[in-house]
Amino acid sequence: MADIFDTGDIDPEIADLLGDDTSPASIPDFSDLFEDQIPEQQRDPKDVPVEDFSKECFAPITRWEQDPDPVFFEKDYYSKVLTGEGEISKRVHSVLQKYLKAEDPQEKGVYRQQLIPAWWDLARSMVTHYQGPLIEKRWALRYGYFLPTLVSLEQRRIISKIVSKNEYGEPIHYVDEWFDLILEGNINPLATDELKPSRMSTQNKTKALLEKAKGSKEANLTLLRTLVVKRDGLESDLNSQIKQITRHDSHPAIPGIKGAYTAEQKQAFNRSGEILRKLNKLDKDINLNIEKFKDADVELGKLGEKIQQMGGLSKADKGIMESELDSIKQMAKMCVGRQGNHIPFLLKNFFFPNMDLIGTRENVIRCMDQVEQVDPGVFRRTFRQKTNRIVPHTIIVPSYGEKGVCWEPFERFNRSTSRGRIAIPMFPKNLKTAVIYALGDLRWNVSKEKAGHYWMEEGLSGHYYQWFSAKKIRGDVRQKFLDDYVLWITKEVDGVQKLEKEVRTIFWRYIPFTQPVKDTLRNRGFVYNELYKKDMNRQMSDGY
Repeated sequence: MADIFDTGDIDPEIADLLGDDTSPASIPDFSDLFEDQIPEQQRDPKDVPVEDFSKECFAPITRWEQDPDPVFFEKDYYSKVLTGEGEISKRVHSVLQKYLKAEDPQEKGVYRQQLIPAWWDLARSMVTHYQGPLIEKRWALRYGYFLPTLVSLEQRRIISKIVSKNEYGEPIHYVDEWFDLILEGNINPLATDELKPSRMSTQNKTKALLEKAKGSKEANLTLLRTLVVKRDGLESDLNSQIKQITRHDSHPAIPGIKGAYTAEQKQAFNRSGEILRKLNKLDKDINLNIEKFKDADVELGKLGEKIQQMGGLSKADKGIMESELDSIKQMAKMCVGRQGNHIPFLLKNFFFPNMDLIGTRENVIRCMDQVEQVDPGVFRRTFRQKTNRIVPHTIIVPSYGEKGVCWEPFERFNRSTSRGRIAIPMFPKNLKTAVIYALGDLRWNVSKEKAGHYWMEEGLSGHYYQWFSAKKIRGDVRQKFLDDYVLWITKEVDGVQKLEKEVRTIFWRYIPFTQPVKDTLRNRGFVYNELYKKDMNRQMSDGY
């Protein structure tokens, strides 16, 4: 098979293109490219993040890197990535060889453009069996790292030290971990909404019903908790009224006789009656929602039995995984933009050999925490009087994009507690800026979805759109909002006035800073002091 590719020793000139560290020992051996080899390297079990809405903040990062993984320095790493991939691996190898040997910059650029679709076709093939014994395929999908000598030795060391496991239980995933969750049936695919109901498989339809029943159950549980808390408050108030009613002082003129009810105690009669009426109504609501909760629970049980009869939902078919890879590809395009660098694999010229600048899970958590310190409501979602902190599923995409994007603010069948989906490029020019764009996009989409058909009139999106229209600004209103959100988080928080007055007023109201930041800004100029006074007036009038 090796004769097909003419994979003898690489010329010294080609070796120079691969980097200074490309000694014969470090150059991949292509001779056994498609042999059915069984490597000794086995992947460790993946830790699946657990849904938990009780966290009020991100946990501190205690480990930023791990010991170097020797897999990334294997002599036959490249051949293991391509093993078993058939014709597409031959095409990738052929184009890659031409790219490496090309000396003319224009010719090299042509082959580089040919490598982009070839790589995505290879990834589409690997995604259906990346969980096999070859962990190299997993790393190729996660990092776009498939030929070690395409990057420098220092860059290789950095990639090998990225912490591979999710040690914090946060829904921040590398693409292979996202595929794991799909295969295990723990989450819905990204492409769910693109499937027409008539074309959905029985498993997909059942899963959609399962998510709807789950959402109904969680919504009723959330409302029940709110009602119970309200009842506890009323009962506590009732106890206070009863204590006041049953407390009697001795009559001043008649020894041994307790006095009559006072005016305050008689008022407590009326107050107690009001509380009892509210408790009676509240009890009816609690009973009603208990029945709804039971019905949803029964429905979940029936669907669970149906799933067991179908063999479970943990076996995602080949078509679903290929569609999921296509969605990841679309995410990468959105992160990069029209004029960006669309190469989906690692090349040494396109990323800095600095761990702090790479979109690792730990660095993404750090940046998201920094944004939340400024915009405390970015992850807060209120549904039926209950507010939860819901961090979205964040997929770290191996691309050179400049901006993160929001794929969806929450799932269609569970708007109350489902996590949204956002994407962050792994190798951006500025990681914090990319994260801010993603969270700004989340803010925008959540506001639009909440307002529904009235998104141009109500709430954050409505007020911003009306200002955008009044100013007759050309272009995309969403993109303008995202650019302003970046300025809000990075400049206005420090008192550097970069936004239009009207936009600053909208953001101050709908994307408020923390109170300590507001207290600081009020002393940074007349503009912020006026906004602070408006806050005080709204609070006094209960209109805030």
